[in-house]
Amino acid sequence: GLASLIPEEAFDPIVLVVLILVGAYVLFKPALGEVTQLRFAGHHHTLAAVITGLMIGFYDGMLGPGTGSFFIFALVGVLGYNFLDASAKAKMANWATNLAALLVFIPMGVLMWKVGLMMGVANMLGGYLGARTAIGAGAKFVRVFFIVVVSAFIVRIGGDVLGFWG
Repeated sequence: GLASLIPEEAFDPIVLVVLILVGAYVLFKPALGEVTQLRFAGHHHTLAAVITGLMIGFYDGMLGPGTGSFFIFALVGVLGYNFLDASAKAKMANWATNLAALLVFIPMGVLMWKVGLMMGVANMLGGYLGARTAIGAGAKFVRVFFIVVVSAFIVRIGGDVLGFWG
């Protein structure tokens, strides 16, 4: 596929730069995502959502890491949702991209079923606990948690790029 056209050593630096840009944007715009203020109406909103979904879905198929964070950022920064709503919608969109990946990889016979099923169960449990926490704590908490997660990704991928982790 298209991912094979990008040298493997370029994946992490690309993801790192995008994560730094996303994290900085959210960090330096403290009011971003506090309340829902949709930037588009009607068909324009639907079109913006479809284009955003296609772009992030393409990224997920090509590279993958940080897809959930990119969905949240796009829903907040591009479409105008608050962090709580964006987080819920991002979960659904990320689920759809994972289903699409399964539709591609199952016929190829390259799935690790035991690992995938264990991760799926853990993901559902984590999603349930995270959703309860997010609803109870609100959009400001989700924003802070988003910044922490993006920062952790930056540290991990940055460490890989710089050779810190071996």
